[in-house]
Amino acid sequence: MSDEIGVAVLGLGNVGSQVVRIIEESAADLTARIGAPLVIRGIGVRRVDADRGVPVGLLTDDIEALVSRDDVDIVVELMGPVEPARKAILAALEQGKSVVTANKALMAVSAGKLAEAAEKAHVDLYFEAAVAGAIPVIRPLTQSLAGDTVLRVAGIVNGTTNYILSEMDSTGADYSSALADASALGYAEADPTADVEGYDAAAKAAILASIAFHTRVTADDVYREGITKVSAADFASARALGCTIKLLAICERLTTGKGKQQVSARVYPALVPLEHPLASVNGAFNAVVVEAEAAGRLMFYGQGAGGAPTASAVLGDLVMAARNRVQGGRGPRESKYAKLPVAPIGVIPTRYYVNMNVADRPGVLSAVSAEFSKREVSIAEVRQEGMVDEEGQRCGARIVVVTHQATDAALSETVAALADLDVVQSINSVLRMEGTSE
Repeated sequence: MSDEIGVAVLGLGNVGSQVVRIIEESAADLTARIGAPLVIRGIGVRRVDADRGVPVGLLTDDIEALVSRDDVDIVVELMGPVEPARKAILAALEQGKSVVTANKALMAVSAGKLAEAAEKAHVDLYFEAAVAGAIPVIRPLTQSLAGDTVLRVAGIVNGTTNYILSEMDSTGADYSSALADASALGYAEADPTADVEGYDAAAKAAILASIAFHTRVTADDVYREGITKVSAADFASARALGCTIKLLAICERLTTGKGKQQVSARVYPALVPLEHPLASVNGAFNAVVVEAEAAGRLMFYGQGAGGAPTASAVLGDLVMAARNRVQGGRGPRESKYAKLPVAPIGVIPTRYYVNMNVADRPGVLSAVSAEFSKREVSIAEVRQEGMVDEEGQRCGARIVVVTHQATDAALSETVAALADLDVVQSINSVLRMEGTSE
């Protein structure tokens, strides 16, 4: 049996408290798996409070001093946000301590700098819990598929938005009502902006794209749209088309007409066919579908958030880092050799759903179709229905247009032109369609 492995835990929230609990309750098993006992040297918190459920002697608000202790071998960072976490992690790495983190916001903007610090110090940097909670995604990409070529990674990586959209689909509720339900159940934060506007999913997309395509991708490189404009009417139209609506994070390897490879990383709500595996992922669950040249399609599904599920991923990383300490090995290092350019959203081809209100008179459909044709956006399907006012009088019509694949730039130009037509009263929504073969 080797010497003790000293651990510093930074943060004692939902995840941190679960990590501490598991280390204490599973001490014998963890020791057997690692080859040395894990010993918590200290727990960094913003405020030392005796009512924390752990011995008060372990608590400290001096993060700098904790990560600098000679008896600390591994630092587990669970406090977020980007700062002061970045400073603490860099200090730990520079002093030769391995790091385990669940901080997706930090990894999405500073993974490269942190990886360089880990490489220089010959220590490990693990971050499985930064994407999709308990679902193992990072390790399969970095290890299991290390000899394959990943073509696409797409998934539902935010439980809050998936719960909201699932409620809208199953109950017919509007966005505000579904958000209120999510808040009441604790799925949504007091300020849900990071979730509902897609920032959280975009951070995770940056991490996935960087690993899958051996290219540094940051959150700023990810095209992002949130779910706040998705309406109950969109779900009704989606059902009529045999689809549902999901907030997707999509990372894709693209090949240009000249044979050059590019990376696309994007987050947006999209119509997904009901037969697609992601369509049945409901509630606060997450799922990621990976497509690789040799392996084909792989799907990872499970709880994407929560204290215990996320702690499971953290403990997996902690065991790996501790084993490496005992055995003298190293975990996977950053792979950025490909250095592929990130494609702008304007060149990305997708199918689209456009919902608009128009005047109810002859020639309207012809005028609308002409704007699509001018920009070589091919129409796959058109649905039109009359509308009535509160007195039961006809007051116009609603047209839903579904396109074949077109670039974002072409579709954006088309929508702008439609908005200028006298016969178009309003553009209600524009959503992409993913998971179709057309």
